[in-house]
Amino acid sequence: MPLRDILIALSVPLLWGIGFTITKVGMEEFPPMLINGLRWILTGLILVWWFPIPRKYLKKIFLVSIISCTIQYSLTYSGLNIVDASSAILFIQSEVLFGVLVAFFYLREKPKLRNILGIIIAFFGLIILSGSPTLNGKFIGVMFLLGGSFTWALGQVLIKEVSENLNGIALTAWIGILAGPQLIIGSQIIEGDVYSKIISASYETWLIVLYLGILMNCLGYSAWYYVLGRYEVNKIMPIMLLLPVTGVLAAIILLGERPGTNIYIGGLIIIFGVSLILINKIKN
Repeated sequence: MPLRDILIALSVPLLWGIGFTITKVGMEEFPPMLINGLRWILTGLILVWWFPIPRKYLKKIFLVSIISCTIQYSLTYSGLNIVDASSAILFIQSEVLFGVLVAFFYLREKPKLRNILGIIIAFFGLIILSGSPTLNGKFIGVMFLLGGSFTWALGQVLIKEVSENLNGIALTAWIGILAGPQLIIGSQIIEGDVYSKIISASYETWLIVLYLGILMNCLGYSAWYYVLGRYEVNKIMPIMLLLPVTGVLAAIILLGERPGTNIYIGGLIIIFGVSLILINKIKN
């Protein structure tokens, strides 16, 4: 993997980590499905004009938009309302394990020992970073989070074939066009009163939506689909383990949070584990 592609891949957890952090602020006015629906509609409206309808792949893109966007966001954010944040980090990052496993069975990818070791080390750091959470009476929330992680990972494996043949920006555009309306309709049904929430939102919340739609999606997802289309899932998915690290850094800088020592120790171990995989790729 060229250094350029390494940097493109690393930009994804950076852009997404900031996005997840400020989404917490945005959800004070926009509930989960609504803010995600608005972000994807914005992404689609910005990008779709530059790319023709991918008729050959449209059915699969639509399927992935349902699985890894609509269903995934519904499950993940339902779980976040039940399980505390430190626990949620651990369960959400199970998407890496799910991705590697699904790719093994569906795409017949066989991860190298170095990749497996790097994932294990990074997960050990993730456990330290998440602390000692309490899960008593939160079984349903855990199932929601694991379900969300699985559906996102499944969607990435299913879309890999498309990302190998379709420009990453075009793929992001059409997922936005298909997923955005689904999430808005879902928000109206489940969260209710979409119109009044939209017209009463502050400009600060709309600035967050702009970041999510333009930087997190247009740049972040385009970069993600670029590397996903060129490298095996088991080589790329572990980079997502850096999300808690970038999310914590963003919370320190943007929200003034003061994390404990376990956050720093766990973060360093995660970086070391992911580095085992990436440094090997640079040499190759």
